[in-house]
Amino acid sequence: MKLWVVIGLALAVSACVERKPATVAFSVEEAAFVKKSGTTTITGHAFRTKPSGTVVNAAGEVVRLVPATAYARERFQNLYGNRKYVPHRAYPRDDKADPAYADYTRTTKAESNGRFIFQNVAPGAYFLTTQIIWGDEDAMFREGGSVYDSVTVTGKETEALHVILSGS
Repeated sequence: MKLWVVIGLALAVSACVERKPATVAFSVEEAAFVKKSGTTTITGHAFRTKPSGTVVNAAGEVVRLVPATAYARERFQNLYGNRKYVPHRAYPRDDKADPAYADYTRTTKAESNGRFIFQNVAPGAYFLTTQIIWGDEDAMFREGGSVYDSVTVTGKETEALHVILSGS
């Protein structure tokens, strides 16, 4: 077996993260605030810095605004642990999210410069998440990964809340 194949397999196995089974059920009632109209604007910039120092923006990527319910907190803890970044190679391949979970998130697309905006956000605690991936789509391994941060909207904001999604 070629050395690069052995190294690739070793990296793939080492990147596997044990996912704990869900213990919290998704609650439509707990997440319902995401569908209400508010007065707050959330702006942000999503990017990742390569080891070379080059910045890669989340150009055209979907950015999700997820209500920080008990279900979402458990999912984010299982995926990210104590980090705000998970490498692409460590994504769960068998994600079994409650089908209603996606219905109770808001989405937008990042512009070519990685900037995004959510308007009319209702008060509540949220996670913002997206992915920043680069490399040849046909390659065995792509680089980058998924990033997130959290924000709390009080409804009393006089300026837009600004969030940086970089995994730092």
